[in-house]
Amino acid sequence: MDFKQLSIALLLGVTAASPNPKPQVSIPSIPSIPGVTEPLGTSLPPGIILQPPTPPLPDPDPNYTPSEIKPKKIGFFFAGAGDNEHADFLASYSLDDDTFGTLLRVVDLPTSGNSPHHLGASHDGTVLWGGGLLSLLKTQNTGYYFDVSDVYNPAYKKSDIATLSSIADEVRAKPDGGFFFTYMGSAVGTSPGRLVETDANYNIIHPYPEDVPGVLSVLDQQFDPHGLSIDWDKNIILTSDFVSPITILKPSVEIVHANTLRLWDLPSRTIINTITIPNGGGIQDVKFIPGNPDSAALATAVHLGQVWIIYPFKKDANGNQGTAELYYDLGDKARDTVAIFSDITEDGKYAYFTYTTGNHVATLDISDINNPKRLDDPDEDQPITGPHYVKVTPDQQHLVVTDYFLQTGDIGLINTPADYKAQYIDINPDGSLSFNRSIDFQKDFENRGGAKPHSSVIYDFSDPANPKWL
Repeated sequence: MDFKQLSIALLLGVTAASPNPKPQVSIPSIPSIPGVTEPLGTSLPPGIILQPPTPPLPDPDPNYTPSEIKPKKIGFFFAGAGDNEHADFLASYSLDDDTFGTLLRVVDLPTSGNSPHHLGASHDGTVLWGGGLLSLLKTQNTGYYFDVSDVYNPAYKKSDIATLSSIADEVRAKPDGGFFFTYMGSAVGTSPGRLVETDANYNIIHPYPEDVPGVLSVLDQQFDPHGLSIDWDKNIILTSDFVSPITILKPSVEIVHANTLRLWDLPSRTIINTITIPNGGGIQDVKFIPGNPDSAALATAVHLGQVWIIYPFKKDANGNQGTAELYYDLGDKARDTVAIFSDITEDGKYAYFTYTTGNHVATLDISDINNPKRLDDPDEDQPITGPHYVKVTPDQQHLVVTDYFLQTGDIGLINTPADYKAQYIDINPDGSLSFNRSIDFQKDFENRGGAKPHSSVIYDFSDPANPKWL
């Protein structure tokens, strides 16, 4: 039996579906021992990648008092402690005009050093999930759940770890309860990663692919899923492959980027086809265009600085389902900018793209899908540093952009500049943007060495009978 055959056997043996799947694994942390665990967590030199799973340092001087106001618009932000030693956390803020930027609540994780990544809400809005990008380095749990059934009093719920994967990324809620996640790496941070599913009780039940052709596909060609988009009506999933996670850490000297997306059949959770964007250099994000009759999606190619359009039901020259075509070149400022993330308005008219080291948010009018129009000035110096995660608010009137991507410090190759702010940007009637307000996480969390907000979920109770969240 050669290496590939052995890998297939092991993967299929571990992932075989069970009619009564067991709850996911949870890794216990070292208990906090004053005077003992604190120095243990800070004694390793920065060149050592793996760190002891010690508890976070205690907060010596909490600098906020929980607010009793009840705004109609609330922003939840998943953030890391700036010093990587105090607890990572979920913070909620008022986004109402009259109380904008008021810190409402802080919910600490029982861990630190996770590099908090993407955040998502369950279909019923009662649970948030946040993933830890680098939790693996402290051999601790990678997925964190929060109870937000009372949005004004969020609480920590639980954590888990996917047994075959790590490096948590995107999240999508299932209509019948539970989530899908992309995990960009294997259990040790190498390729292949996994598409992971939970049940309605938030227990991990499957890592995909599980079938032999799917396993062969991800072993044969780089599979490091970051982007995730699901068309529930057409029963298809798109995932986009970004980078091999282990290669962003030393002693690697070069990051290995991917050029592919996977098109999946939703009912069977199997890969239909691998779609390639030549020389894409990291396909970080993909999103279906709401209301598009062809179920087209937009994908971002980081090296190229381009947006590509994916047609999941078109056939390529070889008769394979799913095609990719160049849609829009964002220009020199967008090339090799480490990360390009995106969001699209619910009416499918406007698309927004952040390019991190380009310090820019681009706007495309895609109302005529065949004739995209750029609404921003590509040469403008916007008042923003290190933009990454971008989300259109439920009322479709604002864009929330968090100005932080990733800083691995001395142990890695990615350390993007950031101003650590959450930008609350107005969307003008024509889809263009107006910068005017932000929340400064460095100022609010000085006692933790600052804070690094990566992602957000926005709740809107302007109409109490029809609350919305995105």
